[in-house]
Amino acid sequence: MELNWYYDQEEEMTIKDFLSRQGLPRAFMRDIKYSGQIMLNHIPTATRFTVRKGDHIKLIAPIEYGHDSVKPSLEPINIVFEDKDLLILNKPVGVVSIPSMQNPSSSMANRVRGYYQQRGYQDQVIHIVTRLDRDTSGLMIIAKHRLAHALMDRQVRNQKVYKFYNALSSRIDWEDHGVIEAAIARAEDSLISRRVHETGKYAKTEFWCLEQFASGSHLRLRLHTGRTHQIRVHLSYKGGPLIGDDLYGGPHSSIVNRQALHCGELRFKHPFTEESLIFKASLPDDMQEWITEQQYN
Repeated sequence: MELNWYYDQEEEMTIKDFLSRQGLPRAFMRDIKYSGQIMLNHIPTATRFTVRKGDHIKLIAPIEYGHDSVKPSLEPINIVFEDKDLLILNKPVGVVSIPSMQNPSSSMANRVRGYYQQRGYQDQVIHIVTRLDRDTSGLMIIAKHRLAHALMDRQVRNQKVYKFYNALSSRIDWEDHGVIEAAIARAEDSLISRRVHETGKYAKTEFWCLEQFASGSHLRLRLHTGRTHQIRVHLSYKGGPLIGDDLYGGPHSSIVNRQALHCGELRFKHPFTEESLIFKASLPDDMQEWITEQQYN
């Protein structure tokens, strides 16, 4: 990838000082120093040289060839948005985000790698910014190069990436709006499940009740923190585990055969243009069918 600037200030300064003002991550600048290239007016240069009004500064990052451990898959991906920096996907149910021993070649990362190869993209490393559990559907953010990943991670850490979920809870008496603040820790008897416990890490989930039915409620939730299984644990803690979520005590459903959770909206600023972006994904068929059945019962 390349970054380009045309310097328009009267004040002269070194390239090093100019680049430091751009807020570029240190790790990225180390990559440029050792494996990339800095050019001033199309001539390779060093950061000690001076930049003047009208000068063209270009950074050329090293190519990211990708890891052999992420094998390409030709399974389809549902692309919501794509530009040279970002890829926003709508993940289906039953697909993990990254490869594992159990799923070495069928993850979303494998699918994106196959897509990159089909398109002939130079950079082949898969930078997943936001992950989803295997049986949670919805929107994911993929950064297409290391700098986009670093800048998006900065937004995530600063809670500037707003993630909204749709959930079907088995509880029927949720308030119209509320906040759940409860620390989440590993369960004592499991490597997978989590629990609310004072020894855990702070977690905050905001919710809005959209509809109530005889067998449960349709909730909209916002994650203020990003703990493992956060929504599932918090709703179970409040007496309303997700429909289909057998790990946390949710009731079985003949319609929704997984935890009824969907990442339906993302809001953040583009890492380079700073444009405010909003992406939405409609409810998947199984969750919509459950709601429709409840409405007509």
